[in-house]
Amino acid sequence: MRATNRPGSELDLASQVIELVQRLAGPTASAEVTVTRAELALTRFANSFIHQNVGETHHTVRLRLHVAGRTVASSGSVGTQDGLRALVERTLAAVRLGPLDPAWPGLTPPTPIPPGAPVDEATAYAEPGERADRVRAFVAAADGLETAGYCRTTHRSSAFANSAGHSVRGRTAEAAMDGIARCGGADGVARLAADRLADLDGSVLGARAAGKARAATDPVELPPGRYEVVLEPAAVADLLQNLSAFGFNGKRHHEGQSFAEPGTAQFDPLVTLVDDPLDRSGPPFDVEGTRRAALTLVDAGVTAAVGHDRRSAALAGTTSTGHAVPGGAAWGPVPRNLRLTTTSTEAVRQPSSGAAQTGPVVAPETAALLAGVRRGLLVSDFWYTRVLDPKSLVITGLTRNGVWLVEEGVVTRAVRDLRFTESYPRALGPGAVFGVGHTLARQPDRVDGVWWEAPALRLAAWNFTGGASG
Repeated sequence: MRATNRPGSELDLASQVIELVQRLAGPTASAEVTVTRAELALTRFANSFIHQNVGETHHTVRLRLHVAGRTVASSGSVGTQDGLRALVERTLAAVRLGPLDPAWPGLTPPTPIPPGAPVDEATAYAEPGERADRVRAFVAAADGLETAGYCRTTHRSSAFANSAGHSVRGRTAEAAMDGIARCGGADGVARLAADRLADLDGSVLGARAAGKARAATDPVELPPGRYEVVLEPAAVADLLQNLSAFGFNGKRHHEGQSFAEPGTAQFDPLVTLVDDPLDRSGPPFDVEGTRRAALTLVDAGVTAAVGHDRRSAALAGTTSTGHAVPGGAAWGPVPRNLRLTTTSTEAVRQPSSGAAQTGPVVAPETAALLAGVRRGLLVSDFWYTRVLDPKSLVITGLTRNGVWLVEEGVVTRAVRDLRFTESYPRALGPGAVFGVGHTLARQPDRVDGVWWEAPALRLAAWNFTGGASG
């Protein structure tokens, strides 16, 4: 195991940047700095062989300045004295040319912030062989099918400081595995993220991907229409991602571009949504240095809150919820660690039409949901989803990695991929959720430190508009 970096080094760099700003711009300049040291390691495989193992370590320094009523943010990757000075000088030059910023919310005052969740050191400093072992197990479990995917580990050490005297630091670590198995042109997928690499079992994931691939061959084509669906966690993660970015975004809500209406029963009573970064290995502060904590966005169907950074909170007359992200002045605050659960003991609302089916396609956590479906679809995954209407959050996209027809609670055969056009809030609206799985599967995102913890969902209807090529 490699030795850890010096715990205070990122905070030292952040403090140096603040001192440079005060020296070059004077004491009236407002500055905030985030320094992150990231160790990223990736073992990628294709054609059932590891073809790439890469690892990199880099610093990122983000500086936001507010001088004479103008605000500019910039970043760099050089942590030397010359590099930090160059970053401050070019940011100062840019802020003098920037537009006035009347909505500047000021800096986060000094605030005690408890440390985040403990970091698993074995994951933070995992060796290539440990990732390769999981890839080997995935390939072996696929039993001769062609496989591809990756196993990754990440370790980040971050520190924040501002010219108001506030400073804080934290560490995170994460592991993820995402792979497919291919059989006769059909793909099966299995993916999972965890705080500990030890919690990723390549053989379990490989067997699941291979079983789904074998069951997805020779698909039939179904006509467009509204079908009852059971969405597996990978598909549900896409719902959470879009609901978060476009719905529970405080800036979009203030601008009237969000569906969210706090205090209104906009979702089915079975649905509870919580953004909980500290339930897992997440940093205890956002890019403005605000303390992060669990925030309930939907409570038993009732929209309870939206996420805020300091800017959107000032506009709304409230306080930041710790959801500031890089580029948030333009995009807005985004909850990025959502968990969908149910607070009801009535997890499956519709009565079962027969015994629950399990097997290579039907995981135990989805079996109870399928048992009540008279005629519908089991959907593994969504991809290429795009927003058609941000206000109502109408999304178009495609199914991927396996769709199956379900009749009288039993998977009968594979279905060709379908295009859909659906309002995500409507699909989860009152009376539209027939069941919520008890088992949560943490789904990795393309951005490190972002994850979606999702169960399987049984929904009353999903609007499929044609074949995948349509």
